[in-house]
Amino acid sequence: MKTTGLYRRLLPSVILVFFTLAISGQPEGRSVQNFNDGWKFFKGDIPDGQKTGLDDSQWRAISLPHDWSIEGPFSRENYSCTGYLPGGTGWYRKSFVIPENEAGRKIFICFDGVYNNSEVWINGNQLGLRPNGYISFRYDLTPFVKYGERNVVAVKVDHSLYGDSRWYTGSGIYRDVKLITTEKVFIKQWGVNCRTTDVTTEKATLTADIALTNETSHNVVVRVVSTLMYGNMPVGKAAKRITMGSKEESVVSQVFNVENPKLWDVDKPELYSLVTEVRGRELLDNVVTVVGFRTLTFDPEKGFFLNGKNMKLKGVCMHHDAGTLGSAVPKEEIARRLDILKEMGCNAIRTSHNPFSTDFLDLCDAKGFLVIDEAFDEWELPKKKWLAGWNVGIPGKEGYATYFRDWAKRDLRDFILRDRNHPCVIMWSIGNEVDYPNDPYSHPVLNTEANPQTGAK
Repeated sequence: MKTTGLYRRLLPSVILVFFTLAISGQPEGRSVQNFNDGWKFFKGDIPDGQKTGLDDSQWRAISLPHDWSIEGPFSRENYSCTGYLPGGTGWYRKSFVIPENEAGRKIFICFDGVYNNSEVWINGNQLGLRPNGYISFRYDLTPFVKYGERNVVAVKVDHSLYGDSRWYTGSGIYRDVKLITTEKVFIKQWGVNCRTTDVTTEKATLTADIALTNETSHNVVVRVVSTLMYGNMPVGKAAKRITMGSKEESVVSQVFNVENPKLWDVDKPELYSLVTEVRGRELLDNVVTVVGFRTLTFDPEKGFFLNGKNMKLKGVCMHHDAGTLGSAVPKEEIARRLDILKEMGCNAIRTSHNPFSTDFLDLCDAKGFLVIDEAFDEWELPKKKWLAGWNVGIPGKEGYATYFRDWAKRDLRDFILRDRNHPCVIMWSIGNEVDYPNDPYSHPVLNTEANPQTGAK
C-alpha cells in the first residue's frame, strides 16, 4: 500500500499504528458531563475529610454552584469588607462511577472557580491545591480512578481568613464543575488558539493553532480536521495529518480565508464556531471554539475604533456576585443583568477585579459587550481591608498578595489561555490600582516624578 511505503520512508525503524478504541462500545471523542449534582457538604473542618471510608451520610445534600457565605448569618462580628458575612472552612464530597467501557480513556475534573484555597482529592489521593478563588483549573483523575466501582472526589475549601478582600467574595465551589473524558490523544486544555487578521467586510483570515498531546505508549498517526461554521453553514475547512511520538506534544496550524465575513460588533455580535476534530480510525477528541471577526484600534489622539468605527466605551465596573444570590450566580441572572445594562446604553464592562466565569464571557460574546478582562486587585503588596467599617480601626492585610510571588505567573497564564478566544475581550488588565511606585515588580521610572501617581504620596 502507498501509505505503508510512506510510513517506512518516514520512520524506517518504527512500526506506526493508528490509535484505535481500546474497548468495544467505548465512547467516541470528547465527553463533557455536567458534574454539579449529587454533592455532600459539611460546613467546618473535619479530620481526614478526603478518605473514601468517611461516613458522610449526615452531610447536607447540595447541587453546585454553591456559596455558603450568603447563607449567613449577617453579624457585626464578621468583617465589613466582605459584607459582614462568614467565611470559614467547608468540605465537599461526591461519589460517582466511571463505566468500565471508559477504561483506557483520560478522565479530567474541571472547576470554573472555587473560593478559595481549595484542595482536591480523588479516592484519598491529593490532586493539588489552588489559592486563587477566581481561576479556572482542572486535574487529571485517570491514575486513581476505579472503573465500574465507587469513586469519591473530596474538596476542602479554606476561607478561614475571610477578611481577605475589599468586596464580597463568597465561599465554596461557587461556579460549575465538569467531568471530561477523552482518548489518550487529545487537545490540551484551552489548546485551541484562534487569531483573526486582515479583517474587512470583504475578507478575513483565521489562523487556528491546535495543541495536541499523545499520552499513549506508541507513535500515532492522526488527522486534525477543523470546520468553520456560521450557524449551520460551513464556510471553511482545513485538515492535516501528523505523526506524533509517544508522550509527545505537537501544535497544528490551520488557516481559513473567509470571503465577506460577518463582523462581530456591539450592535450585531455575529459569531462563528470552529469545530475541531482529532481522528485516528475513530474520533479521538473534538472541541468547539467561538470565533468573532473584528478589528481593534487604539489611537492616542482619536481613541478606540471597533471595525474602523470610532466608539466611546460606555461602561461599568462589575463585581462577580449578584446581591442576595451571592457569588453562585445562575447564567440566567447574568443574562438578565447584561440585558438591563444593554438597555441603559452600556457597551463595555471591566471585570472588577478578577477573572469572571466562562458563562459571563460567553454571554458578552453573544450580546455584544466589550470586556476589559482583569487579573488581579493586588500584587505582592497587600491593600487595606477594613474589618470594622470604612476607615474604622486597624485594617487587615490578608489577601492574594500572600500568594502572588508563587502563583501569579501561573494564574495569569491560565487566565489568558482560557479567555483569549473571546471576541468580547478587547483589553487585558494586569491589576487594579496597584501601588506601582512601591511594588517590587515595577520599573524604577514609576517611582520618579515622571509617574503621576508619585505626586499623590
